[in-house]
Amino acid sequence: MLDLNWNISNEGRAWSGEEARSRYELAPEKIEMIQGKLFWTDEERITMLALLLENVGADRAVQLGNSEVWRNAVAKLDNERNKQ
Repeated sequence: MLDLNWNISNEGRAWSGEEARSRYELAPEKIEMIQGKLFWTDEERITMLALLLENVGADRAVQLGNSEVWRNAVAKLDNERNKQ
């Protein structure tokens, strides 16, 4: 994944100025489906997900799907960080 400082917050936000242009340039050129997945690589998928999360925010994202899945993912992340 690109080593960027993503600014994903609870509330989504619009980009402006130079940030808007630089974020736009990160997006894959076009949306394609390859073997049932969008985009060619996991790096492209993660980049697109991060771009969308900056726009819509975490509060909206966690409303998608089962909340227990989100809790489990955060718990795994916390456990991994505590091991370091």
